[in-house]
Amino acid sequence: MNNQLLIKEKLQAKLENIQVNRGGSPVTDLQLDKTLTEEIEQLTTELESLNPNLHPLVNATYLLEGAWQLQYSTAREIRSLVSLPLGLKLGKVYQVIDVANKLFFNLAKVKHPLGLVSGYVKVTASFEPAKEDFESLPNKRINVYFDKRYLSIEKIVGINTPQLNPFKVVSANNPTSRTATLDITYLDETLRIGRGGDGSLFILNKSNDLADFIS
Repeated sequence: MNNQLLIKEKLQAKLENIQVNRGGSPVTDLQLDKTLTEEIEQLTTELESLNPNLHPLVNATYLLEGAWQLQYSTAREIRSLVSLPLGLKLGKVYQVIDVANKLFFNLAKVKHPLGLVSGYVKVTASFEPAKEDFESLPNKRINVYFDKRYLSIEKIVGINTPQLNPFKVVSANNPTSRTATLDITYLDETLRIGRGGDGSLFILNKSNDLADFIS
């Protein structure tokens, strides 16, 4: 087994261990002790240094296509979803990418533990490859432009509520003094690692369980 696969397995095993009994909900650094977050960061950095697709926006866009499930993040927006009002709990979080049209959406499932209500928050966005002044081709950075935020209730006490799906649509917030960016720092067929412009970390696995939203 080569070093890349060995480190990838170690990282995924560590993430799987901390996600036990979480129902697929992503973990943030604020939920872990400092030693564990440092171990995850070290393994992530080591794996990034062995990225098999150093120019994903040039020769590996086909790998970006489709649905990805968020496993771990240090981003402020993901941290905020961990503490929801009214007893709601965060479920699985996805990012679905349409490479051809340079579009994606983020989808966070939410539900009440007693089954009183379930729904989701969806944010749509567009993106474009970003090219540094000294680069002849795009490397790994994309500029992100958020569009709409959808708040939806899918079920109340088990009953479908299409009239509330969505019940609110508003403009999504973009940074006021800069363009939001994301660096794709590792990419293969099943794992993607990204770093936001503010240094936040995102680790995602390829997913096949979002057919209803993709179609």
